[in-house]
Amino acid sequence: MKDNPWERAINQLNNALGYIEIDDVLYQRLIHPDRTIEVSLPLKLDNGKVKTFRGYRVQHNNLRGPYKGGLRFHEGVDLDEAKALSFWMSMKNAVVNIPFGGGKGGISVDPKKLSEKELENLTRLFVNKLFEVIGPQKDVPAPDVNTNPIIMAWIVDEYSKLIGRKSPAVVTGKPIENGGSEGRVAATGLGGVFSLVQIFKLMGVNYKGMTVAIQGFGNVGMFLAKYLHEDGFKVVALADSQGGIYQKNGFGDIEIIEVCKKEKGKLSECYCVGGVCDITNRDKLEGKDITPEEVLELPVDIVIPAALGNSITQKNASEIKAKYILEMANGPTLIDAEKTLDKKGKVIIPDILANTGGVIVSYFEWYQNVHKEKWEKEVVLKKLKEKINKATKEVFENSKKYDTTFRNAAYITALKRLQKI
Repeated sequence: MKDNPWERAINQLNNALGYIEIDDVLYQRLIHPDRTIEVSLPLKLDNGKVKTFRGYRVQHNNLRGPYKGGLRFHEGVDLDEAKALSFWMSMKNAVVNIPFGGGKGGISVDPKKLSEKELENLTRLFVNKLFEVIGPQKDVPAPDVNTNPIIMAWIVDEYSKLIGRKSPAVVTGKPIENGGSEGRVAATGLGGVFSLVQIFKLMGVNYKGMTVAIQGFGNVGMFLAKYLHEDGFKVVALADSQGGIYQKNGFGDIEIIEVCKKEKGKLSECYCVGGVCDITNRDKLEGKDITPEEVLELPVDIVIPAALGNSITQKNASEIKAKYILEMANGPTLIDAEKTLDKKGKVIIPDILANTGGVIVSYFEWYQNVHKEKWEKEVVLKKLKEKINKATKEVFENSKKYDTTFRNAAYITALKRLQKI
């Protein structure tokens, strides 16, 4: 049976409500998004033909402030996914105590099949369909899967034209020169490291030398690997959608692997020695090629799903050997899989805590735009660490108080804040 992400989100909410009570009006607001938007986007292609795409935006709730959440351009985008992701954004923003509600959306499209001109025209068309319901005090989109600062700049430009004035705060994740924040690119990955380290410190666990396998080597996975390595973890496996590499003695230089992947288009040839990356180095490094699925089943201390959701299933949950799972993707663990992992005593640091670094710095970017300020990178990252560490401590304390998992504790933390509104 296909997992429905919206049903999974409500299941997680209901699990947390086994520990605390909330007002029924709040409950109804959480299980019924404020607004769901579905638009048709007929685009004239470079060859003169017209193709119609579907666009979505779900505004989950704005109890704590403007709706906030990414736009993804991916063929898997649909209403149930957008509803679940917008719900999780509401929870994330409440967990880390920033004044936003939850929103999410995107376009059902494979952007690799469009030219840059077609992609820009499609983005601007989407803005034309949404501009009356987004804005700095209404709904603030951001980058997500297959979207980036360039696409955010197109949105700012089109929105500003439509309303007749420059409005950089309509989105976050913009290029620095267009009002973006220092530190935003690294924020999600770095935030995950902050949360993981804080959990280990609170648990009294010595994490130095712990082995790590990461599924996903986009922006998030790359920065995760880099900062984990710098903090004394041993990153031994990396994989993207095409495959990956495993070196039992760990990687010495994450950035050279990133350069190699960009040059060669895949990780499987990125066995690097002395600045030279080539598959001929594999045996010398005692390395081996792995599939994206195998990376989660390696004999390591920590596995990190950092790609798309639904990666930990009932099929592979029993094969996961790592004790700790850091959820850097949104919704990576299916319901039955989580039950299996809980029974086996695995420790899950949930997505609604672990991957909040991006939205925290998005809030900082929005704040700087609205107040016409510009913060140095060191200031941004210091504030990020403070926010993540404080939220992680609250989640840890709630897990102890209610004798429950970190996921339930994160929901409890969020729901207590929402209940006070």
